Amino acid sequence: MPRQITEMLKGTLEGIVLAILATRSAYGYEITSWLRENGFTEIAEGTVYALLVRFEQRGLVEVEKVPSEKGPPRKVFTLNDAGRAYLAEFWANWDFLAERLRQLRTSPAGSTTPAPPTTEGN
Repeated sequence: MPRQITEMLKGTLEGIVLAILATRSAYGYEITSWLRENGFTEIAEGTVYALLVRFEQRGLVEVEKVPSEKGPPRKVFTLNDAGRAYLAEFWANWDFLAERLRQLRTSPAGSTTPAPPTTEGN
């Protein structure tokens, strides 16, 4: 993954993981596998686990320990109401930033309003 994408991903990974948990309960390795299967190949498991611990500490998820056939029980994370509210805020911020970036990309010199048409030769 190119360095620029890696840096941009750092600011959005929290929202991406919350969005995954909004669709289903999951444990850390399962989330990491989904991310890798969907093009986020450079994400380390430890990064996802650290996010999940922060979510738990901030009260954004419910955690259930589920027995595992191999090793200790797995911690399965489920998004709760506070997590859904936080995710909604993330998407609102995302929409705001995406719109501003679109404006920067399509307007000359970063203007937020389209440039007036030019009249060559007058």
